[in-house]
Amino acid sequence: MTRQPSARSDVPAFTVMTVLQAVAAARAEGRDVINLCAGEPGQGAPTAVREAAAYAMSGAIPLGYSETRGIRPLREALASHYRRWYDLDLDPDRICLTTGSSGGFLLAFLAAFDHGDKVAVARPGYPAYVNILRSLGCEVVELDTGAEVRFQPTVELLQRAHAQRPLAGVVLASPANPTGTMIPQEQMRELLAWCHAAGVRVVSDEIYHGVSYTGSTGTCAWSYDDASLVVSSFSKFWGMTGWRLGWLLMPQDLAPRIDALAGNLALCAPVPAQHAAIAGFTEAAYAECEAAVTGFAEARRLVLEALPRLGWTGVAPADGAFYVYAGIANQLGPYADSVAWCAALLAEEDVALTPGVDFDRVHGGEYVRLSLASGPGPVAAAIERILAFQDRLAKDQS
Repeated sequence: MTRQPSARSDVPAFTVMTVLQAVAAARAEGRDVINLCAGEPGQGAPTAVREAAAYAMSGAIPLGYSETRGIRPLREALASHYRRWYDLDLDPDRICLTTGSSGGFLLAFLAAFDHGDKVAVARPGYPAYVNILRSLGCEVVELDTGAEVRFQPTVELLQRAHAQRPLAGVVLASPANPTGTMIPQEQMRELLAWCHAAGVRVVSDEIYHGVSYTGSTGTCAWSYDDASLVVSSFSKFWGMTGWRLGWLLMPQDLAPRIDALAGNLALCAPVPAQHAAIAGFTEAAYAECEAAVTGFAEARRLVLEALPRLGWTGVAPADGAFYVYAGIANQLGPYADSVAWCAALLAEEDVALTPGVDFDRVHGGEYVRLSLASGPGPVAAAIERILAFQDRLAKDQS
């Protein structure tokens, strides 16, 4: 009998990683590539965090396994952070440190949903939601959102899906990837209230909190319902992508299950990163992170002001995160879809964007995601190269 790969492992590759490979190859050839495809803050970790990491690695701190939920000083620092940003009093024992937000999503989905459960996600949305859920045997219900609802789920969309077959859960993301839109506070309250009444478990992706342009850090789901699961991370606001450190706020009924799952799957989150991350809650570290957000805001302004010249359409307000998700159907020219268009842009102008198919397998062929994470300088230069590329396409088509 011939052994075959598992059916659960048959998930699409993350397209942004394919683009990053192409960027690396182009740079190896000596080309000056402007990379606006990855959601990776250019500033890196705050100074205090890097200094704390060096201290930890000097041998001054034991770096063996931590307890499964993570070292208590970091969980206490996170509880203080929630008082600072959301005026919430959290029990540190309801916080579980995870291997990035990715580890948090895996634990959340495993603890909350069974094989065959129906879980709703917005489309367009972060592809790993769908791929992890499907690999676990859940049935994913994609809510077809658009600019008219700011690419976010509504109570009406959830009611319609729930009426066809009861939902077990829904994933909310605010700010969202790829669109950057945020769920207003009142709408978040309404969504959480409907889900609570309907018995639908909410998994709230809050990894971009703090990276916003509306004067709000974002609304924590636990402000309305602590039966929801909250996933967050040090990767975005703190710029610590490669440190692989996230956290999960655990509902009371799921905490023992999550603790057991985490111990079996990963033992604990990376311990050097845990010790270093405590320094991320110093005033100096907050200030560095907020300065980086100011840079993202300037890059966002440049893109939004250039939209009339770019001719891109279907853009909802990018309230937070560091992305602009835009329709390019009227700019495709001879190219069949955004995948081919992005490949040509990289080949001809050395600018890397992410095709929308990563986030929406239905409409994504007409969309691209531009990342603001590199800051205003690279974004300004990329805009001029994109305009030159589109001008050539227009001339070739005329």
